[in-house]
Amino acid sequence: MRRLNYIITFILLVLIIEACKKDKTVYSDPYGEGKPPLGVILSRDAIPAPANGTVGTEVTFKATGLIPYKGKIKFMFNGEPGQVTEVTESTIKVKVPPFGSTGITSIAIDDQLVLGPVFKVSGLINIDPSFRATAGANGNVNQVYPLADGRNLVLGWFTNYDNKGIITPLNRIVRTSADGEFDRTFRTGKAANGSLSRVIELGGKYVIAGGFSGYNQRTENISNITTLNVDGSIDTIGVKTYRRPSQTDTTKYFPKFNGGTNDYISKIYKHQNKILATGSFRYYVRRVYTEHNHDFTRDTVILDSTEIRQIARFNLDGTLDKTYRFNIATNKGLPSANGPVDSYMHTDADQLEKLVLFGSFTTFDQKNAGRLIRLSADGNIDDSFKTGTGTDNSISSLTYNPVTKKYLITGIFRTYDGKPAISMALINLDGSLDQTFVAKTFEGGYPGFARQLNDGLVVVSGSFKKYNNVTRNGFMVLNTKGELAGNYNTTGPFSGTLSDIIETKSTDGKRALLLIGGFDHFDNIQVSNIIRVTIE
Repeated sequence: MRRLNYIITFILLVLIIEACKKDKTVYSDPYGEGKPPLGVILSRDAIPAPANGTVGTEVTFKATGLIPYKGKIKFMFNGEPGQVTEVTESTIKVKVPPFGSTGITSIAIDDQLVLGPVFKVSGLINIDPSFRATAGANGNVNQVYPLADGRNLVLGWFTNYDNKGIITPLNRIVRTSADGEFDRTFRTGKAANGSLSRVIELGGKYVIAGGFSGYNQRTENISNITTLNVDGSIDTIGVKTYRRPSQTDTTKYFPKFNGGTNDYISKIYKHQNKILATGSFRYYVRRVYTEHNHDFTRDTVILDSTEIRQIARFNLDGTLDKTYRFNIATNKGLPSANGPVDSYMHTDADQLEKLVLFGSFTTFDQKNAGRLIRLSADGNIDDSFKTGTGTDNSISSLTYNPVTKKYLITGIFRTYDGKPAISMALINLDGSLDQTFVAKTFEGGYPGFARQLNDGLVVVSGSFKKYNNVTRNGFMVLNTKGELAGNYNTTGPFSGTLSDIIETKSTDGKRALLLIGGFDHFDNIQVSNIIRVTIE
């Protein structure tokens, strides 16, 4: 009987399995059988001959399997097609195209892609080997400030510069030679505990600003701006604080510059022998050190505040200058902009100390302003700067060239005063659009920063991948018409953002550009936020 039960159970299992097989639906592969491999190899190990070359150079690459596809081959240098001149069983010869640039080579056949080796396209811009800070900085570089003796102050959001801050951090400010070499004689101690944006020299001191609350041993009582002695130490003053009758006199040391803001200061300028600051702040703040606490047992620090938005002028001791953009009757600053602002201040004689403001605002002092406005030296709106309706969207950068007397703006706008202007425009000194410069279409992103050089060339960086349908990975040079400048656009991928482009010289006297910001690749080479390139 027990054996019969086993037999019945086995038969039932077989029937269930067969029933499941009948119900099972067989589906076809949604991707089909796929395309068979081409059988093409473009060697990534074999060095091309020559290993690098200029536009128009004929280059031989090791490749096999190309003969069957002779009529379909599209060979590209960093995305730009070159002219194929010969195909053999083991090689392919190609001419570097007019706007070919350093980067990966590839072969496209129909819709299949075969990657090849990196090829260096030689051109008129190259990394300067004489710049000595080869390791760069480990964080953003916001400013390089030239000193009278030829050295520079370098500021930003870094804690290491050229690998000299590995053991003892170099917090956000260093002094260097003209060639970028670290200067150990600048004694900053722990330096700033937050980002530094700008430095100026005034009254025999350095004035530094940014987003920080302490400097070296003074770990508090700083509000985004303070003064330093020329050796890099903080400028302090002794204050006799409150004491009870039973106590002896007590002197404590505080930052001598007693004033600041409640939020980030992005720019500072020398302005009529005072300090003009712009940024995202809403209040001016100042400390009172000589008051007691509620039960008279110890001294305390009281923080006084005065409403003043985005633009403020300080006296040299840190007090607020209420003669500049301030309403005495209401004890407030003027309304300023209804959105974020950035700034540029003129130092050229004919426009001296006029302040240009740009950003994402549509009104300024409660008057219409299309994201761009200029103030006279007295702080009032300069009516001679006529921008019309301005831009239809935000402006990310503005630079000015005193030689060409042009402003250059970048952003995500599409028009300027109702006229086409795609993400970039040259503006005349009177605020009108320079229509001889016509920006072309950007793909894959926008220009973040640009500067016109003294010879009229325009250097542009950003997140874009193509310009006017030509591969330009985030960095390019244009002529005065807005077209890609020949032989200046061979550099490979750039990754990051620039905060400034400074015209300078290499060690051997060649024309050069110092590039600073937050970037980690230039010409397809890993770099760290500061480099110098020669430009021929």
